[in-house]
Amino acid sequence: MVTNVTSLTGNGLKDWLIQRVSAIVLGLYFVWMIAFFVMHPHVTYEQWTAFVHCKTFMVINVITMLSLVLHAWIGLWTVTTDYLKDTFIRLPIQMLIIFSLIGLMIWFFMILWS
Repeated sequence: MVTNVTSLTGNGLKDWLIQRVSAIVLGLYFVWMIAFFVMHPHVTYEQWTAFVHCKTFMVINVITMLSLVLHAWIGLWTVTTDYLKDTFIRLPIQMLIIFSLIGLMIWFFMILWS
């Protein structure tokens, strides 16, 4: 069982499951965006802004961004705990990753909801 304080859930199986579900969400989002651009090969500014300002698109973007952050954190946490054995090196790097992901989320929300 994972008992590290920086682990997402404290349970390796839950972390594994979250990462797999988030990968599916990211894959579906990618397919959805590709389908949009295939169906609209010559997107105008008006079409794009109408698409982006749709509430459904905004909700899907939020879900996708949360999935991306969770996926990234679990993956990077696994790599840092596997390869950085010294706590004095690993912990600051993990904190830097956490603050970077939080900053990314704040930046994303500023762009999406502006």
